[in-house]
Amino acid sequence: MSVPAQQFLTNQQRNFDNLIAAQNHIFSGFEQLVNLNIQLFKSSLDEIAAKSQQVAGLQDVQQAAAFVTELAQPSAEKVLNYGKSVFEVVSQVQKEITALTEKQIADNQQQAAEFVEQLAKNAPAGSESAIALVKSGLVAAGNATDTLLKASRQAAELSEANVNAATGAVMKTAEQAAEVVEQNIARARNTK
Repeated sequence: MSVPAQQFLTNQQRNFDNLIAAQNHIFSGFEQLVNLNIQLFKSSLDEIAAKSQQVAGLQDVQQAAAFVTELAQPSAEKVLNYGKSVFEVVSQVQKEITALTEKQIADNQQQAAEFVEQLAKNAPAGSESAIALVKSGLVAAGNATDTLLKASRQAAELSEANVNAATGAVMKTAEQAAEVVEQNIARARNTK
């Protein structure tokens, strides 16, 4: 088998391996999301059973109000934790796919550079300017790709920071709301 044919087969095998790896990462992320939903469903059923038993034991309005306050706080936390878990899974899959993409791009750039070098070796006299133009085009394409990948990474990091900041703000607001409800219940108890 000739060297170019062997290189072609090797390149195709690497491309296929990267595709399989990407599919595995996506499936793993999907599997994590399914498991997360199953765990949430199971814990929700357990919680509903426990809360139903608590409701049966309530004796007055104050106990009911306290129960509602108690019920709202963990729910907000669970929703936020669930959203954060989903974001973490999706973010991890995105990072893995981005790493594979970067590897694939680097491989393709290397292959293109090797192709141009082979072309330059076998090119007829007088084609140096055309080869130089092709090389400069490869460099420009590589620089553009690097810029896009860098922007993509920065956007992902910014998104993660925004989700963390929003989660913190929502948790703080939920805690403040729970405190206000507790204060109102305490005032209602004191006025009787």
